[in-house]
Amino acid sequence: MSGPQALLISYCSIGDLSQRLCTAADVKFYFNSFFTAKRASYLKPNKNCNLTSWVPGCEPGWACSAGSDKKINLKDSKDMPARTSDCAPCCEGFFCPHGMTCMIPCPLGAYCPLAKLNKTTGVCDPYHYQLPPGQPNHTCGGADVWADIGSSSEVFCSAGSYCPSTIQKNSCSKGHYCRTGSTAEQSCFQFAKCEPKSENQNISAYGVMLFAGLSVLLVVIYNCSDQVLATRERRQAKSREKAVRSVRETAQAREKWKSARDVAKKHALGLQTQLSRTFSRRKSTKQPDPSRGLFQAKPGSDAALPPFPGKPEQSSSATKGNKKDKNNLTQMMHAIEADPESDEGFNLEIGDKNLKKNMPKGKQLHTHSQIFKYAYNQIEKEKALQEQNKNLTFSGVISMATDVDIRKRPTIEVAFKDLTLTLRGKKKHLLRCVTGKISPGRVSAVMGPSGAGKTTFLSALAGKVTGCTMSGMILINGKVESIHSYKKIIGFVPQDDIVHGNLTVEENLWFSARCRLSADLPKEEKVLVVERVIESLGLQAVRDSLVGTVEKRGISGGQRKRVNVGLEMVMEPSLLILDEPTSGLDSSSSLLLLRALRREALEGVNISMVVHQPSYALFRMFDDLILLAKGGLTVYHGSVKKVEEYFSSLGITVPERVNPPDHYIDILEGIVKLSASSGVNYKQLPVRWMLHNGYAVPHDMLKLVDGMSSTAGEDSAHGGNSGDAGSEQSFAGDLWQDVKFNVERKRDDIQQNFLKTKDLSDRVTPGVLLQYKYSLGRVGKQRLREARIQAVDYLILLLAGVCLGTLAKVSDETFGALGYTYTVIAVSLLCKIAALRSFSLDKLHYWRESSSGISALAYFLSKDTIDHFNTLIKPLVYLSMFYFFNNPRSSFIDNYIVLVCLVYCVTGMAYIFAIYFEPGPAQLWSVLLPVVLTLIATRESTDDSFVDIIGELCYPKWALEAFVIANAKRYGGVWLITRCGSLMKSGYDLNHWSLCLIFLVLMGIACRIIAFICMVILQRK
Repeated sequence: MSGPQALLISYCSIGDLSQRLCTAADVKFYFNSFFTAKRASYLKPNKNCNLTSWVPGCEPGWACSAGSDKKINLKDSKDMPARTSDCAPCCEGFFCPHGMTCMIPCPLGAYCPLAKLNKTTGVCDPYHYQLPPGQPNHTCGGADVWADIGSSSEVFCSAGSYCPSTIQKNSCSKGHYCRTGSTAEQSCFQFAKCEPKSENQNISAYGVMLFAGLSVLLVVIYNCSDQVLATRERRQAKSREKAVRSVRETAQAREKWKSARDVAKKHALGLQTQLSRTFSRRKSTKQPDPSRGLFQAKPGSDAALPPFPGKPEQSSSATKGNKKDKNNLTQMMHAIEADPESDEGFNLEIGDKNLKKNMPKGKQLHTHSQIFKYAYNQIEKEKALQEQNKNLTFSGVISMATDVDIRKRPTIEVAFKDLTLTLRGKKKHLLRCVTGKISPGRVSAVMGPSGAGKTTFLSALAGKVTGCTMSGMILINGKVESIHSYKKIIGFVPQDDIVHGNLTVEENLWFSARCRLSADLPKEEKVLVVERVIESLGLQAVRDSLVGTVEKRGISGGQRKRVNVGLEMVMEPSLLILDEPTSGLDSSSSLLLLRALRREALEGVNISMVVHQPSYALFRMFDDLILLAKGGLTVYHGSVKKVEEYFSSLGITVPERVNPPDHYIDILEGIVKLSASSGVNYKQLPVRWMLHNGYAVPHDMLKLVDGMSSTAGEDSAHGGNSGDAGSEQSFAGDLWQDVKFNVERKRDDIQQNFLKTKDLSDRVTPGVLLQYKYSLGRVGKQRLREARIQAVDYLILLLAGVCLGTLAKVSDETFGALGYTYTVIAVSLLCKIAALRSFSLDKLHYWRESSSGISALAYFLSKDTIDHFNTLIKPLVYLSMFYFFNNPRSSFIDNYIVLVCLVYCVTGMAYIFAIYFEPGPAQLWSVLLPVVLTLIATRESTDDSFVDIIGELCYPKWALEAFVIANAKRYGGVWLITRCGSLMKSGYDLNHWSLCLIFLVLMGIACRIIAFICMVILQRK
């Protein structure tokens, strides 16, 4: 045994070890070298190893003693003691750096045996230092360095083995695996395959099983989502039946009261006649003819109703003694008292197709809904009576038929005087000098050629016009009030059929009724309202059918148009404005729709609509006509019955077999030329109407009366400028006017969205919480019907997890940063694209609902709440593949928490894109932004402070940091220097894991607030 080896054994075992150990100052000096030296194997000169003093202990793997007579304080962090005596190889389990003469214990997970000289290469294995030249007595010592795994991999306990101590190394047994730097072997999962000396366990089998299980679950969801909704519909049908039973009980109580009241209301003559016939006539088996009685039933009265079924018709004469025959109402009352639960006579089913069957024939009972049908059919027959009694309304007809009190709707009369709309910055008239009124209980038709401002006129009455300067006066019920004060009882039917295609007809109507009817209205009454609208619009056959979308066929176009109208009818409006409700409908569908609207008008509803080319039968069903010429000028405003009389007075007669409205519109278009004998030009018709009613005529239009040139008349009639047409602005002036116009229009939009007016509608609709509940149920149904799309999203996430987990294996040097970078990009992109559907496809529906008073906050929160399901499930789906194929050291729970926060954050960003951009640009931003922000977040630090600030604000930086920190926490012992170096290089802090999650959540909340503000501010252009 050589001298150095014998000395090594003596001092490593006897007790000289403390004189050779590094103090705190030595350790500090060694680790500070990582920040100054280019390589960890070279240290700065110190008192023991410098240019003048270089003892053998300064060589790598060797150490020296401070001397037995010198006391060493190992906790001293200021002074390095002198060690230059008794130099010998480093002990096992320690490492002696090159340029230092002390020993540092190897960390856990390291294997530090004595080196052996490789005579072929001249290198001390397993380390990489050589013996100093010219020193034949110098031998290989112990380990010489401990740094990151890239610089000192020979110190780390190799993969496939575990090192319970720094001088002991064991091979992994079968059924276990040992990663690099392990101190103990880890048991493999049950189905994982682990041979002896396994570096890692292969848990791909679990990933395959999960993939198969989730795929089967997605297939089940894909095919059974409709069945779930069908079951839910059956439960809701039972709820509706319960509501109908409640209505039935109410109707029975009303019948009792009606019977008692009917007896009390009999006038004296009827009572005397009844008494006379009771005591003077004998018992008769022959029933008298009711048509010959003194009190013959009048149309619409109680006596005109058919007798109740199930009860034999009895004579009005009395039997012997003092017994009188009971009339139908009395019999009904006693029958109810005898059997209160009997359903006889109270069949409330609605939806008979043949309305003629409901006419009174003495064989069936008119219940609450059947009385409605009967009253509807009697409307046309009561036309003459209606002309005599102007106050007769639909409620009056129902009252005569049923003698049951009906809720009264408040009436709205809209009068307008010299109403003029001028486009801002253009000085172009959209409407000009329009005067008149639309009255409750009447159906007004607005007609005219294209460009006459028909839709603009109705939009102005509804307070929906922006970007224009309005002059004139609009009176509501004779008072100067904002139309927005009555928003809760005003219905506006847009030209486009804005209906939720993935809801059924009844679900669309029921949601509108629940959110817009009075909150204190019982559910039973709301059910009746919806049933009445479904019946009046002829939608019984398709009530449970999906409306349909572009991709999925639903109901027909005519039925969809009627559902569009029904959304406003179920809220029982007092003013109903419709924009071309009959466009695209055939004559029978148009007639059915207009009949339903006439029934609403007889309830006192003020109805006004834009109509194109109505048939003659349809035209005669309107009460009033507003005929506009191009430029928004009134040609006629009055009763439909007097329109031909008025135009005849101007010398304009309708040819035979020509529809009057078509003929008038052709004249206003200039297609039909007026004869010279009439003495009037079609351009003069608006002025003739003003003069006919004594309205003031603008000065520039007086030229038409004097027969000026057609050119001047053309400009005036079509809203041309009265100024100098030859004056032209420069390009810069035009550009400035356009910019100014756009800014003012946007200001008007924002003011209208945040306009707060006093509510005069006398209707308290459900609050935000209740509307949130209704919206939550609606969005939940929509998501269930979109389960197949959701299944495709999950399948894509599964495939992404498999691919990225397989390709991006965990690197111990970077703690899996590459795989997590791919994860951040993939999950951000896929979740953003999917989240765009929440708002991109429903913008028109939101604009319509918000304008009618439905809470924007309830709408937004319901969408976001349902999306929380994806926020929780999608990370689970992705990790079920990625985690088991990638197999990082961090736990599944840590990765799941980070992914949940990441998905929550990117979903909020997707909301902003979906609301602010059109669908195409929104998808482009959703794809590009994750890639660009990830590149910025993972770039190396530069001197550009602005880019650094942007990098700190990028959400991929915080998500990636959370992933890496969760993984790096699992690396301890020998990995400490590697972990610290990697985290410092990336700018990460091991204590910032919770901070990263908080940042992601706060960014998600901030994005949702911004998205909500954009949703409220930004309206349809």
